[in-house]
Amino acid sequence: MPDSAHSIAPAGLTAPRLVPPLDPGFMSPALWSRAMAAQCQATPGSRPLTLALERPDGTVSVYPTHVLPDRQEYAALNLRHIERLVKFLLWQRGGSRVLISGAPEIAAAVSAQYRPEGRRAFDAWFMGDKVYGTPLVIESRAAADMPEARENAMPLGRHLDGCRIGFDLGGSDRKCAAVIDGTVVFSEEIPWDPYFQSDPQYHYDGIMDSLKRAAAHLPRVDAIGGSAAGVYVNNEVRVASLFRGVSASDFEQRIRRIFFDLQKAWGGVPFEVVNDGEVTALAGSMAMNENRVLGISLGTSMAAGYVDAAGSIRPWLNELAFAPADFREDGPIDEWSGDLGCGVQFFSQQAGARLAPLAGLSFPPEMKFAERLIEVQTLMAQGDARARRLYETVGVCFGHAIAYYTEFYDVAHILILGRVTSGAGGDLIISKAREVLDLDFPDLAHRLSLSTPDETQKRHGQAVAAASLPPLIPNT
Repeated sequence: MPDSAHSIAPAGLTAPRLVPPLDPGFMSPALWSRAMAAQCQATPGSRPLTLALERPDGTVSVYPTHVLPDRQEYAALNLRHIERLVKFLLWQRGGSRVLISGAPEIAAAVSAQYRPEGRRAFDAWFMGDKVYGTPLVIESRAAADMPEARENAMPLGRHLDGCRIGFDLGGSDRKCAAVIDGTVVFSEEIPWDPYFQSDPQYHYDGIMDSLKRAAAHLPRVDAIGGSAAGVYVNNEVRVASLFRGVSASDFEQRIRRIFFDLQKAWGGVPFEVVNDGEVTALAGSMAMNENRVLGISLGTSMAAGYVDAAGSIRPWLNELAFAPADFREDGPIDEWSGDLGCGVQFFSQQAGARLAPLAGLSFPPEMKFAERLIEVQTLMAQGDARARRLYETVGVCFGHAIAYYTEFYDVAHILILGRVTSGAGGDLIISKAREVLDLDFPDLAHRLSLSTPDETQKRHGQAVAAASLPPLIPNT
C-alpha cells in the first residue's frame, strides 16, 4: 500500500477504507500497528520486547510488544516500530529513563536517535531538561532485570461546594467561570495573544483580570481552579507553550511560580492548576457520570486527559499533540519538535491552517490561525464544499488516531471538544471518525462511545470543571 520511497511499513498494511480527501498520503498509525503485530505473529523467530518508562517519582509504566527477528531485512522496520512506540509513550506517559528488553540492537539504535545529535534530540531535551530535570536515558536491560509496573492514581476534582472560580488558559482566549454549589452563575471568554508576549506581567494581568471578572459575580471566593496547556507539577509551571515568548530568566523568576503569586493575591484560598487535558477528561466524566474517559480538546493545540476505571488520573503527561498520529516518512512537520506526523498537525487550529490551502482556501499570511478557523467555520455554515473537505479530512484522520489511542488507554468513552469542534464542522468530524471506526475497526466501533458537549459546554466546560479541582479547607 505505501510508497516505499517515503514509508517504512509492515507487510500486509492496507489502505484506509475511507481516505482523507485533502491528505491521501496519510498513513494510519492504528492500521500500521495492527499490520506489524500480524507480521510478527506470522514470522518465525519474532521476539517479545518490553518497554519500561521510569519517572523520578518512582512510578513506572510498562508496555509489552513484539519485534521481528534480528535480521538485516527487518532492521529498519523494527527500529521504526519501537522508535514510534517510545516517542508515543514518552509524550503520553512521560519518563526520564526508558528501558528496553528483548532486542539490544534496537535499544542501541533508538538510544542513538535520542542523543543530542540524533533525530529525536528535541524529545530528549524536553523530557530530560524541561520536564524531569535529568538527562533522558534509553538503554537495554535483561528481561530478568526489568522493573514491574508501578502506576499511581489520584482523585481529581469533583468538588462542587462553595463559591468557586474556574479558568482555562488557551492560546487564543482565556475562559473563566463563577460557580456556586455546582451552579454556573457567570461564564466568559476573552481573547488574548499570550504566545509571543515577552513580558510576564502580561500573563499575570490577563489571568488576574479574568479572576476579578468572575469574582464580581460571587459573594466570596472559596477556591480557584485552573487548567492550561503544558506540564504542571504541584501548581508549578514546568513547560507551557503559553509562555514561549518569555525569556528563560523571566520564566524562572516570574512564570514558574505564577500561580503561587496569584494564590497569594487571593488571600491564600485553595488554588489548583493542572494540565487542560486532565480537565477535559474530568469534564466529560462529570457530565456523563462515567469513567474510562479519554477527553480530547481540539483547539489552539491539542490537549488530552484520561480518567481511569476508578475515576482517578495517572501521573502521565497525555500530551498527544506531540505524539505520532501519522506514520508516513514524509508527513507534515511540527515546527516545535521538528518531528513528522504529530497530532497537532492534524487536530488543531494548526491543522486547519495546514489543510486550508489544500482545500483551495487562501488567507493573508498575517491572519492568525484563530481568525482563519473562524472563517472556515463561517464557510462551513454556508455549505462551502472546500470547508467541508477540510473537516472531513480532520475527521477521517481523527478516527484512525482514536483507534490507535485505544492501544494505550483502557477507554470506553471519547469526549471531544474545543474550538475546532464548534459548529457544523465539529459534527462532521465526529461523523467521519465514527465512519472510520465502523469501516476499519468494527471491533472498536461497538464498544467506544464518541460524544461532544453542547456549544456552551464546548466553549466553557473546561473552566467549569476546573472550578471543582481544589477541595475546600475544612473549618477548624
